[in-house]
Amino acid sequence: MEGNTQEIAKAPSPTPSPTEKGMSPEDRRRLAFLIAGVVLFLGLIIIAVYFLMQPATPTDKIRDVFIIFMALESLVIGIALVILMVQLATLINLLQNEIKPILDSTNETVNTIRGTATFLSDNLAEPVIKLNEYLAGIKRLLELFRLIKK
Repeated sequence: MEGNTQEIAKAPSPTPSPTEKGMSPEDRRRLAFLIAGVVLFLGLIIIAVYFLMQPATPTDKIRDVFIIFMALESLVIGIALVILMVQLATLINLLQNEIKPILDSTNETVNTIRGTATFLSDNLAEPVIKLNEYLAGIKRLLELFRLIKK
């Protein structure tokens, strides 16, 4: 045997998609701004609560700030409900326009298969079974008259 060595060609590895190799720089920038905004918002809330908890702060200011927070919370809940309604409408549209025709087609196919099975049973299987019955009867009759052996 000679020293012929064959190199196995390595298949080029496919380029990974953006989800495989991480986020794009634009997505990272958006995420950084989002995180910075959330941290800034929480910081402002903490500072506001600190100043509102001072003994010299009048009760009506605390009430006003609480009302503002409740209004913001209501706004966020309202936006979430609108998003939920849009998603629900999308789901209903999907069920009516895409899933229902698939189910109708499947039902039609099952009915066709049921008819085919009934047809084959009536026209193929039943005559073959009856023929086997008659042949078994004739065979038994011949066995009784000892014309053939068991």
